[in-house]
Amino acid sequence: MDQRESQAGDDRSGERDQISGDFISTLPDAILCTIISLLPTKDGGRTPAISPRWRYLWRSAPLNLEVRSPANSHSPSTVLPSAVSGIISNHDGPARRFSIRCFPDDLDADAESWFHSRALANIQELEFTYHNYKRFPGCTRENLLPPSALRSPSLLVVKISYCNFPTSLPSMNFPLLKQLSLMFVSMSGDVFHGLLSACRALESLYMAEIRSTGCLRVSSPTLRSFGFRNSDEETELVIEDAPHLVRVLLPYIHHSDYCATIRVVRAPRLEVLGPILPVVSNILVSQVISPLTSANSMCTVKVLCLRSSGYELDGVRNVLRWFPYLEKLYIIFGRHSEENKKNEPQYDPPHQIECFQTHLKTVVFKIFIGYEKQVNFARFFLVNAKALNKIEFEVYGACDAISVAYYHSLLQVEKRASQDAQVEFRSEYQRTGYDNHVHDLSVADPFGQP
Repeated sequence: MDQRESQAGDDRSGERDQISGDFISTLPDAILCTIISLLPTKDGGRTPAISPRWRYLWRSAPLNLEVRSPANSHSPSTVLPSAVSGIISNHDGPARRFSIRCFPDDLDADAESWFHSRALANIQELEFTYHNYKRFPGCTRENLLPPSALRSPSLLVVKISYCNFPTSLPSMNFPLLKQLSLMFVSMSGDVFHGLLSACRALESLYMAEIRSTGCLRVSSPTLRSFGFRNSDEETELVIEDAPHLVRVLLPYIHHSDYCATIRVVRAPRLEVLGPILPVVSNILVSQVISPLTSANSMCTVKVLCLRSSGYELDGVRNVLRWFPYLEKLYIIFGRHSEENKKNEPQYDPPHQIECFQTHLKTVVFKIFIGYEKQVNFARFFLVNAKALNKIEFEVYGACDAISVAYYHSLLQVEKRASQDAQVEFRSEYQRTGYDNHVHDLSVADPFGQP
């Protein structure tokens, strides 16, 4: 059959599709290929069975390749690592997304060649994750990231987890990369600097449980959102120069988790910060922004989130002095630690809390239970914040009319400094990790989101 006969056959197939009501098959090839590219690999491979019109589209459509080992019965559309080489070699089109989660022992000798293949040359999204060694102690091979995994300049989104980065990487260039996530990885400061320097359009960066020798330094002319979670007390991170950085999020799992040790050198547009634990044995907020002077107070920060058990009032008051133009404050209540109480700095009364006078409009207490320390803590804001418009209590548990009346009497609401301030109670418990909001730049206030 020559090309004209094949085209005529396709035309007749298109006419039959319209008659049978299959209007989607009448769409242009480019649109159909885009639809196929959004499907997992196995589902995309089944599309030729839809109609003759789809017969050759899958091989030319951008590939969405999900690789898992061991086989996951809950995700039947994934493929095993042993099938990857065959799929890539038989696929004529490019790859849009490549996601792999496996044991290091399951990657055969061809793994390095995958990233040199024509199919992965223009990949847009990469997710590379080894299974957690703590959960699978039988796996013995070093979980080293393949050196060629980060070689495509077309990458837009990258997520690397549970890997050891090589001590050196080939020259990298990511002019289009917008989102970068590094979780449970080991890397040197030099490799991190080289990776970050190669991301010339980076907008959001999330780092969790990074093991590194030396200090990790962040300098990015385009970075807007940064998230950092770490339990390794030896890791220090310095934001040296981030002229467009708007928010720094510090997610945590348990309330007793250490705050990240972060020093902010230059972030002139920083507006959103937290959650910060004001008092930790060897990590103080003074390591985030120190020392307090009129020259380096965080005048740009408008939204702040703090973690507290209700015992750290002096520490919180000290922190608030650093944010003279703060407009919205979140307090997340959690478990009390005697170690935190022992290391709480004493409040210095001569320094007033400037934001209380004219700028602080909203205070939100999350996971409010209503025991004495929390009540006294909240009352401090009620009787001292003169510009408040609203103070909200997200109550952990039931919140009926009787409970609200009881809380009103305990807080002595009638003595509030701002008589215009509305006091609201609602029964609500929201997750407080904020990991998901690091890359979502459409959310202006991540602490107010579920």
